[in-house]
Order: sequence, then structure tokens, then C-alpha cells
Amino acid sequence: MTDALLDLLFPPKCPFCGGVQDALRICPDCEKSLPWTEEAHGLRELRGGLLCAAPLWYEGSVREAVHRFKFHGGVTAAGPLGELMAQTAAERFSGEFDTVSWVPVSAKRLRKRGYDQSRLLAESACKLWEVEPECLLRKVRDNPAQSSLERAEDRWANIRGVYEAAGTPAGKRVLLLDDVCSTGSTLVSAARTLLTAGAAAVVCVSVAFPRPEEEKRGEKGKE
Repeated sequence: MTDALLDLLFPPKCPFCGGVQDALRICPDCEKSLPWTEEAHGLRELRGGLLCAAPLWYEGSVREAVHRFKFHGGVTAAGPLGELMAQTAAERFSGEFDTVSWVPVSAKRLRKRGYDQSRLLAESACKLWEVEPECLLRKVRDNPAQSSLERAEDRWANIRGVYEAAGTPAGKRVLLLDDVCSTGSTLVSAARTLLTAGAAAVVCVSVAFPRPEEEKRGEKGKE
């Protein structure tokens, strides 16, 4: 089925307000009102010096859009969200990667959900570069969802040892995609797996970060 026919049967919609668009993009009103991270805050250094970029703050309509996409079958959001991630990666990491991969869900979660949201984002991002993402990771344990754990130390413990390398990461500079980067534990664990398997370098991109003040407020509330 061609893209034109798919667009006719399933018109592209803005992932934030649901308005029908004439292409896989964000509507002008949402584009003006979204909480963009801006230049000074759109790049974070995670544990071990791993760099991650994100175009948006994880709040309001962004949080709602990601939840619909991730948990409620809103797969059409993969187009515009993946495009945003591709633009961010091109701006932040130009020349620093030669292949694209994603943080996978477990086989059990894939069966239950029916799709791997980060793989869809990677496929969408790669369309702009006319390449295909590579499957370089496999999730070998169906651990509890990171979003179900409040304390950062619990998230780090929960993600330990859940990934193994797949494909051929050796010698490659990898752009690794995941939907949201909060503590960074998932991306760091996945990136370490790739580096241990011989990847030359890893940089990361996600749709959104929580604001620093939100992270601090959450940690204080858990003490």
C-alpha cells in the first residue's frame, strides 16, 4: 500500500492536538506552544559521559502525546515524533554517528502491546536520511516498567543486565533512540551493552526530558 493511499485512509494527525495535517508534521499552533528545550537545555550528559539530546520537555501535551503513543495504540505519532528526533540528532550530533538503532522492548511486552514504540521512532527518523535502522540490541528479561519505579536507584537496579548485543555493533558509531530520557538509566545500560560489544561510540536522542526542577521535586518527595 502506497504512502499516498495510507494518508488518504488514515490522514496524518498532529500528535499533540489530534488535528488532521497534510503531512507528517506538527500543526502550527502546537509548534508555537510546545515546551521546547531550547539550545541551552536540549543536551544532557548522562552517567559515564553518555550524551543525550531531546527537543521537548516532558510535560503537558508532550506527556499526553507520548502516553497515547506508548500505551494506547497511537502509532501514527511515530511519524512526527521521529521526525523531531531526527532533526534534533542532526543539529546536535552531525557527523558523530553512522548508524541508527533503538532501545527495544521485551518479547513479552511486544506481544502485549503489538508494537515497539522506539523501533517505530527509529524507522520514522531514518526516513529523512533514506536509510534503515539496525537492530543492535535485544532485551532478554521482561523487567518491571521503569515508569512504575519512583526512586532513581531502583530504576538503575531494575535495568541492570536486561540487554544483550544483537547484529553487528562492532566498530559502529551508533545513534540510539528511546522515547523519554528521565534518569537516563535505560539509555546508559543499553549504550554500555553496545560499547562492550565493540561499538566505537554511542550518542542518544529521545523525544523529551523532564525538567530539572521536576526531577528534584520528585526526589525530595521520595525522601
